[in-house]
Amino acid sequence: MKKFNLLLITVASVSLISFTGCATKTQSGAAIGAGTGALLGQAIGGNTGATIIGAGVGAIAGAAIGENEDKKDRVRSGGY
Repeated sequence: MKKFNLLLITVASVSLISFTGCATKTQSGAAIGAGTGALLGQAIGGNTGATIIGAGVGAIAGAAIGENEDKKDRVRSGGY
């Protein structure tokens, strides 16, 4: 069951990452962070709660990093 859960999370993460091609860096960062956080949460905690917490923390961190990158791009292009 544990291997199945890890496989399911891996497939879901790869799917999310592949669908973020036209998104902003904030959106891409959130999706990648959520997938990575879920994988790490499952690997460390080994239960559903740890997976959900990992996904949440990863999404927040990824979105923050992506937003910072979007801001840098706007400054470089002369926009707001």
